[in-house]
Amino acid sequence: MSLLPTMLERIARARVDLRMGLPVVLTTGGTAILTLAVESLTAERLTDLRQLGDVALALTARRAATLKARAYDGDIARIAVPEDVGLDWIQALADPADDLAAPMKGPLSSLRGGDASLADLAIALVKSARLLPAAIFVPLADAGGFALRHDLTLLPQSAAEPLLNKSSPLHPIAAARLPMAASEAGRLHVFRPEDGGEEHYAIEIGRPDRSKPVLARLHSACFTGDVLGSLKCDCGPQLRGALAQMGQEGAGVLLYLNQEGRGIGLANKMRAYSLQDQGFDTVEANHRLGFEDDERDFRLGASILRELGFSTVRLMTNNPGKITMMEKTGITVDARVPLQVGENDFNRAYLATKAAKSGHLL
Repeated sequence: MSLLPTMLERIARARVDLRMGLPVVLTTGGTAILTLAVESLTAERLTDLRQLGDVALALTARRAATLKARAYDGDIARIAVPEDVGLDWIQALADPADDLAAPMKGPLSSLRGGDASLADLAIALVKSARLLPAAIFVPLADAGGFALRHDLTLLPQSAAEPLLNKSSPLHPIAAARLPMAASEAGRLHVFRPEDGGEEHYAIEIGRPDRSKPVLARLHSACFTGDVLGSLKCDCGPQLRGALAQMGQEGAGVLLYLNQEGRGIGLANKMRAYSLQDQGFDTVEANHRLGFEDDERDFRLGASILRELGFSTVRLMTNNPGKITMMEKTGITVDARVPLQVGENDFNRAYLATKAAKSGHLL
């Protein structure tokens, strides 16, 4: 029946549930877990969870390394949660805000053996919800019955995991003429992903010839830089510089992708900024939070370009990773156009870290 939610829609529902502090049921084969995001966990629900069995905490290997905990499961670690610890102890393992003030978190006992795939799926879901990458879970019997009795979202791993790893299809929703300071001949296109995530935008300058390489930029949303004029990054000057150059040439397309903080969301980005104030660089801050250097999905940009009829670009970027991803997704990069603007006393170390650790060409 078409009124039933698809698996993609169930995943979107699970994201909302986790953000609101509701548990989600994950299954694979004959095993299942009940999982909650640590960030939205309450003491009451922790108590309820403990009545079901032994509670464990799933963290990324990046966060586990900071805590000096063993990660026996590849990209994640499963940590046993002692019965006598409270919510504060669990949250301190997930959130590095007070690591320097209280560095001794252990001893921590990492679980090994058994199937860790559902814990890995829990981390993937929490990440996609733009929450701290940490989830608690407990083994669950009669998963289907339990989910039905408690009105919970249930996701089978075999159906959910491939969709989480796949870039969601994007659909054009609306477009209209938009005169801008950079060019009076502007047009804004809005694209909506099928997975319920944030919408993404394409700003078209002039009437670019689809048969020739178009001057293009993949620009990730940066509320602090683009809107507030933050001096901690070079995003605002890059945005305005790219649009100005397209206006001068009379044609171009800027893809504005809602992937704040290199894909970790604004709240986690502010957590990373707080860690930078403690002396960590931008990459170290992401790792202490449990994220990779860059969590963005540039396939979204390639999808929008194809939808607009472009197949070859002159890409405005200092990031070789964007070029590699464009080529992998079938968009030809005819040339790299450097965009080196916005350096100042506040972001000089940040830019140096991007060059040294992330390979940016500065």
